[in-house]
Amino acid sequence: MSRIPTTFAALAAQGRKALIPFITAGDPHPDLSLPLMRALVASGADIIELGVPFSDPMADGPTVQRASERALAHGMSLRRVLALVAEFRKENAATPVVLMGYANPVEAYGVDAFARDASKAGVDGVLVVDYPPEECPDFAATMKQAGIDPIFLLAPTSTEKRYGELAQIGSGYIYYVSLKGVTGSGSLDLDEVAQRIPLIREKVRMPVGVGFGIRDGATAARIAEVADAVVIGSRLIEEIESGDVQQAPQRVSAFLAGIRAAMDGGIS
Repeated sequence: MSRIPTTFAALAAQGRKALIPFITAGDPHPDLSLPLMRALVASGADIIELGVPFSDPMADGPTVQRASERALAHGMSLRRVLALVAEFRKENAATPVVLMGYANPVEAYGVDAFARDASKAGVDGVLVVDYPPEECPDFAATMKQAGIDPIFLLAPTSTEKRYGELAQIGSGYIYYVSLKGVTGSGSLDLDEVAQRIPLIREKVRMPVGVGFGIRDGATAARIAEVADAVVIGSRLIEEIESGDVQQAPQRVSAFLAGIRAAMDGGIS
């Protein structure tokens, strides 16, 4: 069974919202991925989104694309990502891990084999960016049978019909994309997000996380007032690539701790 529902239930009981950081597995080097995951947990992460590097990440902006390129250059693969999760599980049995990536690596691995090996490694959720829900009921069913939540994206342009489709096929949480564009682009409209979340909740009975464009504590706190989770990725990767590689976990931890403090301080 996925750890995600338990995590959201525990946070709700505390009156807190989930902080979900995203990093790309293998960036800036595979040897630093486990220390980075530890740093995320230590600085307040409730769920970790772990990017599976891919050569053509169409939904990602240049920052996440650079992260994928660095990881691939070091030989990171889906199989190595699963090995990383298994290693993380030896010391952390509680923090949910969601793999976020694209269909090609999953299909090359084989959906059934991926579900089996991801479950064995300790993966809790999978978000495949280019799997629209209406085209992958079999994939979603396979993930659920393996105890893995199939997580899907909603965009500002999504219709109420799409909300209903996600309610039927998805589980874990919904990832609401707050921007019309790729990751790390533009500036988000907080008022639009505040108006959209209640509409989503009317159709989708699961937690709603918001990501894309969240770059500071003040914005994260505002999002936490209306959503169940705050997802932050490109800004973390900027911290990773901003200085000495070996100090990346410390930089990431310091930045994320500020986000956590702002979220907790901004919720009554």
